[in-house]
Amino acid sequence: MKRVQFSAAYPERLVHPLHRRVIEPGPVARAELLTWSPTADATTLLWCDADPAATRSVVRAVDSLVDSELVEDGAGTYAFLRQDGYEFAPAVLDAIAAAGVVFLPPVVFSASGDVRFEAVGEAAALGAFHEALGDLADVTIERAQEFERTASPSRLTDRQRAALEAAVEAGYYEVPRDGTTADVAAALDCSTSTAGELVRKAEAAVIQEFVAAGSGD
Repeated sequence: MKRVQFSAAYPERLVHPLHRRVIEPGPVARAELLTWSPTADATTLLWCDADPAATRSVVRAVDSLVDSELVEDGAGTYAFLRQDGYEFAPAVLDAIAAAGVVFLPPVVFSASGDVRFEAVGEAAALGAFHEALGDLADVTIERAQEFERTASPSRLTDRQRAALEAAVEAGYYEVPRDGTTADVAAALDCSTSTAGELVRKAEAAVIQEFVAAGSGD
């Protein structure tokens, strides 16, 4: 079994309306679809790297929206959405529904126009999905690795470790907090959204390792 991270840039006609709002200049540069499934009953959990007001302006781009609830956290805003249906282009949903693979959250919509996500399956099925998606979008395979049933949280990448070190140096974990993801981005010479992702993934790895170690006591 393989685990593959894809990055897809869709033509304008296939771009999700919410993603169009993220691409437009504004306070939201990144949105993460944390839970979803290609069904008619569309209840999702979304996260945006902005305050509730900015997140609300992006969410309103979804015409099928029935109800929403926004919850602010320290780095952005969670949005619980209930819709009449998904607004992904039918061709995209068809490719996803026909794929012999499973998809791991999150689906990341970035201001650059790329959609990034991970899929798990056998090599042949992943290859077939890659080919089918390639007919619809400019697709890049960013990373491919063996799928592991359990996570290996101790395996921080060099970039994730550097992000944590930069966050500590900047005072990001001081109480009260004295640094921001912008400080981490400056130290790593990357975008704020990339720095935020690196910090979150590194934090998740460290926390999972801590919990796993404790469960063995």
